[in-house]
Amino acid sequence: MANHCHEPESAAPAVQAESPCCNTPKNKPDYLLIVSGTIVLLCYANALIADFWLGMPLWLQVMSAGVYELINKMWWGLVAAVVFVGLLERVPRELVTSALGAGGTFRGILRATMAGLLLDLCSHGILMVGTKLYERGASLGQLIAFLVSSPWNSLSLTIIMVTLIGLQWSLVYIVLSMVIGLISGLIFDALVARGSLPENPARRNNQQPVPVLPELKKLISSARITPAGVGAVLWDGLKDSRMVFRWVFFGLVLATAIRAFVPLDTYATLFGPTVAGLFMTLVAATIIEVCSEGSTPIAADLVTRAGAPGNGFTFLMAGIATDYTEIVVLRDLTKSWKIALFLPLVCVPQVLVLGWMLNQLGA
Repeated sequence: MANHCHEPESAAPAVQAESPCCNTPKNKPDYLLIVSGTIVLLCYANALIADFWLGMPLWLQVMSAGVYELINKMWWGLVAAVVFVGLLERVPRELVTSALGAGGTFRGILRATMAGLLLDLCSHGILMVGTKLYERGASLGQLIAFLVSSPWNSLSLTIIMVTLIGLQWSLVYIVLSMVIGLISGLIFDALVARGSLPENPARRNNQQPVPVLPELKKLISSARITPAGVGAVLWDGLKDSRMVFRWVFFGLVLATAIRAFVPLDTYATLFGPTVAGLFMTLVAATIIEVCSEGSTPIAADLVTRAGAPGNGFTFLMAGIATDYTEIVVLRDLTKSWKIALFLPLVCVPQVLVLGWMLNQLGA
């Protein structure tokens, strides 16, 4: 670990200098991170002492309980993502791009989709890893395919989905999410090729493809696992994930504040398998952000109680495509609001069409 802390970056210092990993200057405090993180910390601590505070306002009780619940579900994914990001910092850029394949091709997009499908992280953890892959040279289409196909498709959440809605619908959801990831990735890379969207600047300095397995074995064999090396991995992962943590904490504050005033149990009774119910589900998924662990039981409730499998699928997928945390992180990462806003523009129509078809099949 220690031997490969900076070697991969020496070949491309210009890319490192341009890397948009964080918009906050190093010599200035990140107020959004500080304020949001403080509120999350206070709400979590408040939830621990809720039984001793009898006069707590209801809205504060709901917010504190929401933060406590989501942090307890998300923490392992965020920690795992920090580790992945720290390790990716030590992997040469050309090895990452060689493993993902060429952007703008079906094979390259398929590899990114499968990587997102197989990586067992929550939606916010996936976002941190995705930003690092982009900095390591993944194409814009590969980044989008990775993000769209992955958040609720982790092994742990898939098992939960199977227990809640059955194997058949779970497999249908997985396949259709891969389809949307593939199509969206190809569209984004096509838009980059046409000049409608900016190219990832890291790709302009990529070296020639390298043999993945031999290089990976060489990298692993040369690593030395020491306390200092592990600490360096975690520290680099935390530093490189600061941009995402900033918006994750802000999203937690906003989502739990909305929870305090918007009852979630109305989903099961108001959002039926109709066109109106489908669009109301889209609006609800857009307004109320929950982590992938939180969206899974809500989507399952739409399938089992409301009898609307298409609405359940729409809630899961539209929650990704319209997620404001994901949109603002994409903007920070790419320096382009155009790219960030194209995410819902490209993905949401696909989600609605497939959601309507699933409702017809489930009728």
